[in-house]
Amino acid sequence: MHDGGTQENSTGTDEQSTRPLARLRQHWLLTSAVALALLATATAVPIVLADSVEDAPCQEIPASTRALAKNPAAATRALDPGDDLSRYDAVRELLIHENPCGDGGEVLGQVAFAATRATAKGKPHTLAQARAAYAVVAAFDDDTVPSGAAPGVARVLAEYVVDANRFLSPSRDAYSPAVDAVGAAADDTGWTTYGRFLAPHEAHADFEHTQPYSDVRADPEALVGELAKDPEAFAILYDAERAYFAYYLERLTSAGADPAYRPGKEKDGSPKSTTTWADVDLEHLTDRIGSLMNHRARYARDGTIPDLAAFDKAVRQHTRGAYQAAPRQVSSRPVMGDIAERPVSGPLSGDLSDGRHQLFTVLDAWAKARQVPTERATQLRQLMDDRYVRALWLTSY
Repeated sequence: MHDGGTQENSTGTDEQSTRPLARLRQHWLLTSAVALALLATATAVPIVLADSVEDAPCQEIPASTRALAKNPAAATRALDPGDDLSRYDAVRELLIHENPCGDGGEVLGQVAFAATRATAKGKPHTLAQARAAYAVVAAFDDDTVPSGAAPGVARVLAEYVVDANRFLSPSRDAYSPAVDAVGAAADDTGWTTYGRFLAPHEAHADFEHTQPYSDVRADPEALVGELAKDPEAFAILYDAERAYFAYYLERLTSAGADPAYRPGKEKDGSPKSTTTWADVDLEHLTDRIGSLMNHRARYARDGTIPDLAAFDKAVRQHTRGAYQAAPRQVSSRPVMGDIAERPVSGPLSGDLSDGRHQLFTVLDAWAKARQVPTERATQLRQLMDDRYVRALWLTSY
């Protein structure tokens, strides 16, 4: 099996530039020699064609790149930027095409997802897959996601929903684009910066990673803003966040706390709050859903979404369903790839574009089933209400 970096530079003569051959039409012997040389070297040169609809130049996706969509192991090798990001430029060159021909955009999205997804249900992400996820987000961070690629790229963020939700801003304290399970492990108090309820043996993408003297950034929030233009991608992201919300609630205690967190005491001897990080996580999750609705409203105003009713109908058609938290506390720690793929609890009800209603429906049912104290349930409701309104009206990318 060839290395992914080699595959992206290998193809047949149908993908060669015809310009050199055109100059040699009157010299058929030399032309034949050149053609044979090209066959021998099999150097990949993307063909630039004219789009049949808009008559605009488009880039043909090489056969070697297309093959990666059906070969996840090779795709991971091709999109792994390395721990020092030394291969990032090669990854970006493979993924970024301003105007792919035909179904090229869809293929690129499929390649991105193939490279980053877990190998099977219940399987944790590897370091290489997590690094590839970082590279995918970074590559599309400052470039337009081509037509057709958005659903595949959205599935990458859904696959790493825990990691995407903890992103705050680039940080030089984040020492690599991904960490293994040891690096993500909780400290003696049960806290880790990589989130709560982490699966054992799983690597995590660290989207906050940045390097001195480098402009490589992986901002999942900014990428969501780009993906939200596509109704299928919007539905994938919204599904992932709602599934994560149900998954998160059902692992909390009836007091709304992380059962593994033991914060100790303040300097004055009083106990520290056991709910601090649960509150922070739920705020971040609410931010993501509020931001989705912010993008929807903004794109409707500026005409990016020309028909909001049609957009909402398409989103609902691509949405899997509703997600309710289990009525009893759950102790399992599933891998990230399984969180967004959890079974739906039933059909959707109410206005899907009212993210606050969708959240509160699940929160209230969980609080009732788990007999959460009224004061704590009210606190969580208010906390999430504040963050939703803030994200809906103030977030702008």
